[in-house]
Amino acid sequence: MFTINIYVKFAIIALCLGGGLILAFIYSFWYALPFFLIGLGFLASYLLLGTVQSTAQLVQEMKFDEAEQRINLTYKPEWLYKTNRAFYYIMKGTLAMNRKDNNAAEEYLKIAQTIELPTDDERAMVELQLANIDVQKQKWNSAKNRVSTLKKLKVSQPQVKAQIKQFDDALAQRGQMKHMNQGGGKNRSMMRGMGKSKRRRPKMR
Repeated sequence: MFTINIYVKFAIIALCLGGGLILAFIYSFWYALPFFLIGLGFLASYLLLGTVQSTAQLVQEMKFDEAEQRINLTYKPEWLYKTNRAFYYIMKGTLAMNRKDNNAAEEYLKIAQTIELPTDDERAMVELQLANIDVQKQKWNSAKNRVSTLKKLKVSQPQVKAQIKQFDDALAQRGQMKHMNQGGGKNRSMMRGMGKSKRRRPKMR
C-alpha cells in the first residue's frame, strides 16, 4: 500500500496551510483555497489514521526503536478511525512485549480487544499475544482458555494458523510432561514402600 513518509506529510501540511495564509493575505481567499484544501486533507489523514501503518512496517523490519518513535507521533489515539485505533494499541502492545514489559503489553492488547477489529485474523493475533503473556506469567488455565477461543475463530492466514497450532502443541506437551511427572512421583513412592517392606525381617517366634 502506498504511504507518505510522516515527516513529508508534516511538511506538506505546514507548507500548504502556511502558504495558503500568505496567499489569502496578499491576494484573496480564493487563491489560497486549493492550498487550504490540500493542507486540511493531509491534516485530517494524519489525525484519523495516525502513524499505525508506517509503525507496522518498521516492526516487520525489526526496527523497534524507530517503531517506538513513530507510534508516539500519533497525536490523539482516541481521534483515530476505529480500525486504526485498534491497531494503534496492538502496535503499542507488541512494542511493550519487545521491551519485556508484559504488564503494559497486556493492558494495551486488552484495550485493542474492546475495539472492533476487522477480521478474525486480527482477533487471533491479539488473543495469541495475550496467551503468550499468560504463559510467561504462568497463568496456565487462562492460556488454555485463550486457545479454546482461538480454535473458534475463522482464521484465514496460514501463518497465524501455524502459530496457533504451535502454541496449542506446546501447551499439550507441557500438560503431558506434568502428568508424567506426577505419575512418576507416585510410582517412586510405591517403589520406596516396596523396598522398605522387603527390608523388614520376619519376627522370630
